[in-house]
Amino acid sequence: MIDILWLALSIVLIVLLIVQVKLHPAVSLVIGTITLGLLARVPLPDLAAATAEGFGNLMAGIGLSVGFGIILGQLMSDSGGAKVIARTVVSITSRRFAMYGLAIAAFILSIPVFYDVTFVILVPLAIPIAREANKPLPLAIGAVALGSGVAHTLVPPTPNPLAAGEILGFEVGTMMIAGGIIGLIATIPAVALYSRLITMIWKPSRDVVGDVQLEATTEDERSAPGFFLSLVPILIPVALIMMGTIWLLFEDEQPPWLVFIGNQHVALLIGALAAYIIASKSLNREERDQSGEKAVQSAGIVLLITGAGGAFGGIIQEAGIDDTIGSFVTSLGGNYIIALLVCFAVGAAFRVAVGSGTVASITTMTIMTSVAPAVDIHPVWVALACLSGALSLGHINDSGFWVTTKLPGFSVTGGLKTYTLAQSITGGLVIILTLLGATLFPMSL
Repeated sequence: MIDILWLALSIVLIVLLIVQVKLHPAVSLVIGTITLGLLARVPLPDLAAATAEGFGNLMAGIGLSVGFGIILGQLMSDSGGAKVIARTVVSITSRRFAMYGLAIAAFILSIPVFYDVTFVILVPLAIPIAREANKPLPLAIGAVALGSGVAHTLVPPTPNPLAAGEILGFEVGTMMIAGGIIGLIATIPAVALYSRLITMIWKPSRDVVGDVQLEATTEDERSAPGFFLSLVPILIPVALIMMGTIWLLFEDEQPPWLVFIGNQHVALLIGALAAYIIASKSLNREERDQSGEKAVQSAGIVLLITGAGGAFGGIIQEAGIDDTIGSFVTSLGGNYIIALLVCFAVGAAFRVAVGSGTVASITTMTIMTSVAPAVDIHPVWVALACLSGALSLGHINDSGFWVTTKLPGFSVTGGLKTYTLAQSITGGLVIILTLLGATLFPMSL
């Protein structure tokens, strides 16, 4: 059990470096990785090699996919396609169910688009919707926060769920199916529960400190792609990846052509190319190139953090700590419910400590790689448990918190009642659905 102590000390060091010393999360993770290797007495040559191998293996698995996915999302945003999708989805719902439509629109957009971008796109849309439906603005903001948060956390090609399969060893198509179904199911009751709570606890005199910084927009969108055309860059990679996963339900082996086009890198490359072509309707060549360059800059930061998490996992495996964790879980009786709740709690603790959902997700999953075989369940349930914890309890040390708080003109307490509460409710519902899913379908979805 001394290895568990070394792991705990390394985690504390990572948290202190991020929170107190203000080092970049990627640098903090690498320092924590080396510290863990030294404490666990990994030979120095093996320590260096395992760190680089852990980083490289994860990047080989998801690096191109994350890059193509971010390019795809940026082009959708800059071309106006993302806004068209949002307006269309919301317009389908009646005034009574407007908040549900807003949350589902946020869910769809955040599959390829980062949370901050989705929020900036939807806030100007949420303002008139809240007024027309006679709903309080914080309810609309919370609906956007929870819909965006759950899709960004659970559904590839965003980095956290895309890395889940590579870290825990299962098909990305399985993550798409499980994350998409459970995330969408959780969104509906989350909006209902949040709408009841926010009306009871919202105090405008204390929770609002300024005016909305993004007012409703009425710009001409005739040059933007249409609704169905805007969806094509999302649908193509999802369909190609899921084709391979579904094929394996009926056959033992995929044909070579399906292995190729169903590969996540190839599928997302095709999706990104489709986004380039569709964006030509509203963006010229130079604007599309600028959009791609902006996406690549964002991808670099995300990949550095994600790869550093992979390095941490590499040392955990090199030192045999993953086997120790598996043995510890088995000693608790091998109860999958307890194991999944531990995954959730660790993810939530990381989110509280470091703020970044990416750091919380990647680090928690690298620690819990041995849990699934120890309790005899499919690793997708472990991934969902870790990710649902990382979705919960984001607060003032999280950049998403401040975007959600400042743009609508809320105070810190207002941000806690919208961003933190809404996403925590959703994270709680996701872990409940995960436990139910693991009970009904322990070895598959």
